[in-house]
Amino acid sequence: MMIIRAAKLRDMFECAEIVNAWIDATKWMPRVHPKEDVAEFYRDTVFSRFQVFVAENDNHVAGMVALAPDNTVSALYVRASERRTGVGKALLDHAKKEAGGPVELWAFVANRDAQAFYEREGFKEIRRTEGDNEENLPDILYRWQPVGSETTT
Repeated sequence: MMIIRAAKLRDMFECAEIVNAWIDATKWMPRVHPKEDVAEFYRDTVFSRFQVFVAENDNHVAGMVALAPDNTVSALYVRASERRTGVGKALLDHAKKEAGGPVELWAFVANRDAQAFYEREGFKEIRRTEGDNEENLPDILYRWQPVGSETTT
């Protein structure tokens, strides 16, 4: 049975492992940082500055979401074996609830699966860039507005 809970520092290595596996499996995604640096980044930055939640399934981390103080989802990753099982939706729904208002996130233009997922979950495209990120990849800013709230761009 899957549960969503606040991440603990001990979850950091599994979260970094999920991110590293996604980078390795994604042909268009450059590896900007060595695998070890990803784990350090999660320990020193993500876990210390953001609200991080994990989906736990059978005593392992199935996925994670990091919510910045400004209600930007800075990371949403799901273990390959757990994709298309509702883990990503559960994590995103939890982030929306925690935010209590509009939520923004970025998706790479090349990541068509992520775009389709976010659009299905009610996110609207706000703008695109030509690669104003450390990966130098074009990306899209998305925003989700709770039902009944004002739309501002």
